[in-house]
Amino acid sequence: MDLILAAVAAVPLLLLALAVALAVRLTSTGPALYWSDRVGRGGRIFRMPKFRTMKVGTPPVATHLMPDPHSALTPIGGFLRRTSLDEIPQLWSVVVGDMSFVGPRPALFNQDDLIALRRAAGIDVLRPGITGWAQINGRDELPIPVKVAFDREYLERRSPLFDLLIILKTAAKLLGDKTVTH
Repeated sequence: MDLILAAVAAVPLLLLALAVALAVRLTSTGPALYWSDRVGRGGRIFRMPKFRTMKVGTPPVATHLMPDPHSALTPIGGFLRRTSLDEIPQLWSVVVGDMSFVGPRPALFNQDDLIALRRAAGIDVLRPGITGWAQINGRDELPIPVKVAFDREYLERRSPLFDLLIILKTAAKLLGDKTVTH
């Protein structure tokens, strides 16, 4: 299912991805893509691509842990994050099998507290997703134990119909939610 969705999504997103890559390169120094070390199924580290939204040299820590994340944003970084356009390259991670469309968002390699709680809750058996139940219920604003509780709920309720609901709610948030900050 993931490969079919990725193939269908890749066609209309290709031109948009090229435009975003060009905009990133024209508005800041450095590459258009940022490859982030993330934790996948079973605790395996994989490299996840995103369009670069932070200045080159920004430490690889969760945005909410940075003292002033806005100062590290590129000129279009905030826009890319609010619209989730920075996540388009993650289709690559779906194609190569590191990610799914729906699942827990992949933790950064150094988010030890999140990784440990997910492992204890049995969530590490899931392939991480571009979107997920916790993502549409609060994104990064959620305290880590609450995020893990949503991830656990997804593990228990997962089904093709639940995945479709999450994808539809994600689309609705992207089209109408102005509260996403990072």
